[in-house]
Amino acid sequence: MMNIDPSPSLQEWKALYEAALEFKELAPWNWMHDTDIFGVKDPVSGEIGYCCIMGAAGEYYALGLYSGSEGLYGLLKIVSDEFSEFKDEALFIQSCLMASFEDRKCLQKQDLKQIKALGLKFRGRNAWPLFRNYMPGFFPWYLKSDEVRFLTVALKQAMDVSMRFKKYPGLLVHPSRDHYFVRVPDKPSDDIIWKDEWLEPSPLKMEDAPVIPVKETTLRRLKKARLQRGGIWEIDFFYVPAVLQEKEERPYFPYMSLLVDLNSTLILKFQLENKADCKSTFPVKFADFIEHVKVMPDELLVKRYDVYRIMEPLSTELGIEINMVESLPALESARKSMKDFF
Repeated sequence: MMNIDPSPSLQEWKALYEAALEFKELAPWNWMHDTDIFGVKDPVSGEIGYCCIMGAAGEYYALGLYSGSEGLYGLLKIVSDEFSEFKDEALFIQSCLMASFEDRKCLQKQDLKQIKALGLKFRGRNAWPLFRNYMPGFFPWYLKSDEVRFLTVALKQAMDVSMRFKKYPGLLVHPSRDHYFVRVPDKPSDDIIWKDEWLEPSPLKMEDAPVIPVKETTLRRLKKARLQRGGIWEIDFFYVPAVLQEKEERPYFPYMSLLVDLNSTLILKFQLENKADCKSTFPVKFADFIEHVKVMPDELLVKRYDVYRIMEPLSTELGIEINMVESLPALESARKSMKDFF
């Protein structure tokens, strides 16, 4: 009977630690790199987790199991070094289960208690197994029962794939870049038989968070008001490396909205909220802001499609040009200057 308690059983933890220690003993990072990505299909949920073996650089040893297309997309951004300027962003976007090997100081009391309950002992650098769930916008957290089970499966399949990769380095190469080597379970009986398949990731779901519209009365006031027009403003939203936690809830990273004048580099407005509130209420707050300062820009610059989607209706309504650009120099400079505060 399946365990419906989200807390892993002692037997599930035992299987995970055994698989992790066997994986560490194999040390596949000695011949594989973090760009050698392959998939494992969860026998229970059917979700595909994309595996990344880390450790070739001799600094961080781990198996990352990235969740579906969202996890894969984030992983590809990380390995392409897209976050070289703001390295914290790599943490904020990860959607994965991680089995890493750390120093003792990196473990929490709950981890040490689990190790003791299993009768295990570790000593030395990069010797202590650590298991965490990474979810975009949230602090790395402890695993649930289904996550322990899937990560155990992934570690075992990663060993199978890595041993074959060692003999045949072309194992993960497909003529089409759109397909990935995936280990897929087949269940002709009670025993699972694993087979290899080349699969294309499912389409990435576009974020479609609801946006609170600006009231018609506010729009009419803004159109009638004799606001000063001019200037180019840059807008962006992003996580900041400060950890917040509500009582008995998982800690999370706050989301910042930042508005900067391109020419003067002056920070016009910023606000910290959770991600959903930040995005859904920003047009209303933007309208309130320009009504308060009695200034309206000629143009808005953004570099992310989600920001464009949120601001385009209001910009059109007010006759403000809005454009997507590669970078936001004034805003990014302001963001760097704020790093010491977080």
